Amino acid sequence: MTGQPTTPPGGWGYWTVVMCKPDATERGLVGPILEWIAGTVTIVQTREVVVTARQILAHYADMLELQHRFPFDVRADLIDHYVGSTVTVALARGCTDDTAQRVRDLLGHYDPSRAPAITIRGYYGNDSAEQAAAEGRFIRNLVHASDNVADAAADFMIWFGEPYRHILTQEAHAR
Repeated sequence: MTGQPTTPPGGWGYWTVVMCKPDATERGLVGPILEWIAGTVTIVQTREVVVTARQILAHYADMLELQHRFPFDVRADLIDHYVGSTVTVALARGCTDDTAQRVRDLLGHYDPSRAPAITIRGYYGNDSAEQAAAEGRFIRNLVHASDNVADAAADFMIWFGEPYRHILTQEAHAR
């Protein structure tokens, strides 16, 4: 799950992985969120995933390393909120080598209460850092997209993995 897939033609800069989180699924927002993103990039593949502990702990390994910055148990919150929940993950390809950043710009600030209304989190979000802190948990901000090239490759392995490797080259050759 944590190995690196072969670099797709053109490189990982053209790719990103989007995850519609449990709060998006529960609120019926997966379709609208992915449609919004599809206005900027091509959604190549989607799949619903029932999240395992291994997947979510690998996905948020950076947050686990920052446990000392949080006034709650990061691991416990991730397990409680994600494991057994359904998320929808999407593999997306853009036309430029800054695809991850372009999609992240669509998402808006990680705190929906601070995100402009012209972004996904600003438009659909209903949580805030203040509310999350008061409840001792992470912000429920609907959607994740890979931060950068390295994260796109890692996210691909976590949420798609070897069975989907062929999509990277098929899609690249189809263009």
